[in-house]
Amino acid sequence: MTSSSTQLLVILLGALTGGGVFGVIVAIRGLPVKPDSGPSWLERQLREALSVRGAASLVIGVIALLLTRWVVAGVAIALLAFSWRSLGGAAEERRAMTRLEGLATWTESLRDTIAGAVGLEQAIPSSIRVATPSIQEPLQVLVDRLHTRVPMPEALRRFADDLDDPSADMIIAALIINSRLRGPGLRDLLGALADSVREELDMRRKVNSSRRSTRRSVQIVVLVSVGMAIALALLNRAFLAPYNSVGGQLVLAAVAAIYGVGILWLRRLAKFDTPQRLLGRDSVVTGGDL
Repeated sequence: MTSSSTQLLVILLGALTGGGVFGVIVAIRGLPVKPDSGPSWLERQLREALSVRGAASLVIGVIALLLTRWVVAGVAIALLAFSWRSLGGAAEERRAMTRLEGLATWTESLRDTIAGAVGLEQAIPSSIRVATPSIQEPLQVLVDRLHTRVPMPEALRRFADDLDDPSADMIIAALIINSRLRGPGLRDLLGALADSVREELDMRRKVNSSRRSTRRSVQIVVLVSVGMAIALALLNRAFLAPYNSVGGQLVLAAVAAIYGVGILWLRRLAKFDTPQRLLGRDSVVTGGDL
């Protein structure tokens, strides 16, 4: 092993040691919890990094480092393994559609419960029994707030923030207005909103199906490219000898960065554009707003 490779290996081991110490401190002390708000992007990434998925990605990266003796290759392959599940945005889109389906089912259940001359205060807790796992946790939080005497409009607004979905805002806005005005017609309105959510879900399924082949093609291209690079590093080391130097590692880092930008661009193109939320944190919903 050359001196430059030894220096790079020492730097990587130092970074891994520092990351491990930081992870242990975070695991012991925990992360600060913000009241009535979901975890931030950084908190979600830290939780994923400390999960089995993060550990498996780290092991894959170390194996790639030992096979290729390239620090950049080890880091890049570890990041690729960590983000493989969300490559192309498919996992995120599946979660969004699952949440939409659960929202439609819950709205229909709420509509049917209200049809029995039951008020919102009784219908919402009863709807937990048929709620899907995608919305059950925020719905349970909503019921807990109602049990602690939080006003219905305020509890529903926080429920909308927990779901953070434009389609959910339309339904919850109708519930907020009804909780204030106690007017008729809520059952028919919930039925129409549930049908609208079902139509949106069907459209997103069609779009996702048409993009599936493109996502699969991208995954195959990435696998072939990475596999060829690792095979050359193992079978024909002399051909890739220029990458052993510090300058070669910088070039390899630039190539990995180009791949990363391409993957991020693909995720952005595959992302389903959702409308702006009706119940944003700065908006005010009253009976005259709709």
